Amino acid sequence: MKPLSYAQNMEDMQLAHALGERVGFYLDIGAGHPIADNVSLYFYERGWRGLVVEPQPELARLYAALRPRDGCVQALIGQSSGVADFHVFSTYHGLSTMVEAHAKAAAQLGEAATTQQLPVQTLAQLCADHQVGEIDFLKIDVEGAEADVLMGNDWSRYRPKIIVAEAIAPGTQAPSHQAFEPFLQAQGYQFVLFDTLNRFYVAQECPEIIARFDGTRIDWGIATHMYEIGRAPENARHPDHALANTLAQGLWASLPHMPREWLAQLILRGEGKAPDAPAIAALATALDGEAMRLGLGRIAAGYDGGQIYPSAKGE
Repeated sequence: MKPLSYAQNMEDMQLAHALGERVGFYLDIGAGHPIADNVSLYFYERGWRGLVVEPQPELARLYAALRPRDGCVQALIGQSSGVADFHVFSTYHGLSTMVEAHAKAAAQLGEAATTQQLPVQTLAQLCADHQVGEIDFLKIDVEGAEADVLMGNDWSRYRPKIIVAEAIAPGTQAPSHQAFEPFLQAQGYQFVLFDTLNRFYVAQECPEIIARFDGTRIDWGIATHMYEIGRAPENARHPDHALANTLAQGLWASLPHMPREWLAQLILRGEGKAPDAPAIAALATALDGEAMRLGLGRIAAGYDGGQIYPSAKGE
């Protein structure tokens, strides 16, 4: 069977090819969702561990729940320590950025960003605080602030074997690598690949890894991609298809017993809304009525034994 690539642009397959069969350590800056479009998950599944940085609280909480072997830091990484504005998109979370101009451009998709002030630390501080040793790869995807991340490192002390950095400006798709490539080359890193989205660099002291790059991106067909497996309950090819359907049936049967706050979260998430505390409380109160109770009972009856002779088609 083909391996499953979780990354947006096969970055995980490219890194795996370059690093070979081994278990190591990664730094993932701007990690995003711990599963979808994630570069480091492929390695986590194979026993690796790492340090991920994700400033968005809901995504950071998912790391604690799904990838407990990783350390997760909810902060911004920049050229110097302090505080900075962070422009957050709740739906298009991958567009959240420290760069105001990019946030304004992204707002054209129809969602306005909310601005928060968050602590900023340098990459060198992050590594020192977490006693980071050998780093197999450093991935950076921070929507236009990649140069700031790189310039805040101590390159004499913390030298990832491979650096993969997003090199396209958000929104415009214009090349952005000139903001950091000359600096990286001055630190002893060799450019080895542009994959149409990211640029890969290898430390000059790792010639065996440099030799594994030939300047062409890895074959798209060697892996199965997340978009091909779709949603677990809907696609029999999904590796968790059977589990998803079992869980769904258990969920329907449990609806009458579910606390209203939980039910409110389900509804808000189903509507694509942020399940914040005020919204949950307001909806939970509204749900505590006879019509809702009977509606939940009608749904559950097909799964909790109340509907004794359901047809094969569920009619």
